[in-house]
Amino acid sequence: MVNAGFVSVSYFILLSGFVLGYNYNARARAGQLDVKRFYKARFTRIYPIYLLSLLLSWGMLGQEYASHTHAMFWTGMVLTPLLVQGWIPAIATFLNTPAWTMSAEAFYYVIFPWLARWKRPEKVGPYLWKMAGVWVLGMIPGALYMYFNPDGIAHPDRFSYGHWLWALKYTPYAHVPSFVFGVMLAELDEIVPRGGWLRFCLGIGGFAGIYGLLTMGALVPYAIIHDGLLMPLFACIVLGLAGQNPLSRALGVRPLVFVGEASYCLYLLHYNFWNLIHGSHVLDRLGLMRFDPWLSYVLLICLALLALYFVEKPAQRQLRKLMTPGG
Repeated sequence: MVNAGFVSVSYFILLSGFVLGYNYNARARAGQLDVKRFYKARFTRIYPIYLLSLLLSWGMLGQEYASHTHAMFWTGMVLTPLLVQGWIPAIATFLNTPAWTMSAEAFYYVIFPWLARWKRPEKVGPYLWKMAGVWVLGMIPGALYMYFNPDGIAHPDRFSYGHWLWALKYTPYAHVPSFVFGVMLAELDEIVPRGGWLRFCLGIGGFAGIYGLLTMGALVPYAIIHDGLLMPLFACIVLGLAGQNPLSRALGVRPLVFVGEASYCLYLLHYNFWNLIHGSHVLDRLGLMRFDPWLSYVLLICLALLALYFVEKPAQRQLRKLMTPGG
């Protein structure tokens, strides 16, 4: 199950589309979305921690230099700070592996103002068919990879390497359907009643379905489950948690919400912090290695919270002040 953590990235992309749609769809349809202000808000939201993740990855430069041609190395050096490295599979994970998702998110932010203008659905049935169409589109890249097997990998998994597999995993266009699905889900969220047991059942069913698929292991093709297959189950979880029911109340307790605020920091910086903890051998020196990896997980959360309150939030305030006329 731990080795299936990669599926959370697809959830993150879908959830980002949902959150943006939830907050901006109505304004966009009414012509009240200030696109320039939206882009500024997105930049100040993601870039401070993104930049910190690159600075903390400085020690990886030697390894990156050794594993790429000179031209590709310098391409990575230029494109990665600009959030466009994800368009080239060979350098999509340059310096900080999780940072490729920010390259994808930056592209989705660019296209979102146009996606948000779509007409609000009037009936659930036809809209569900449209969402099903997006779901099918999301599985096509993985299905094509399985059929043609361009990298010649007999049984690809999360540790496999191949140019086309990396294109499937890390490039923005492969994950567009997940983001679009999330934006559409925000519209469905407005139609489905928040009370009652429907959302509770959807949430429980979503968690159970994902658990069932993940326990099947290699029986579910990696190229399909990596992105696309789980969209409907993720949607069930989102609808369940966005409702008023025992599930949303259980997972909405203050400690979880407090830690959840640092989820972006935790995701983007966990690779850096993990290397920092284990590269410094601090647990060895303190005689605490017997408590690992659980102690490391606690430290990762604590460091993410520190990054949230001492880097992300202050940097956001300063950037917004600088980017506001007369600020």
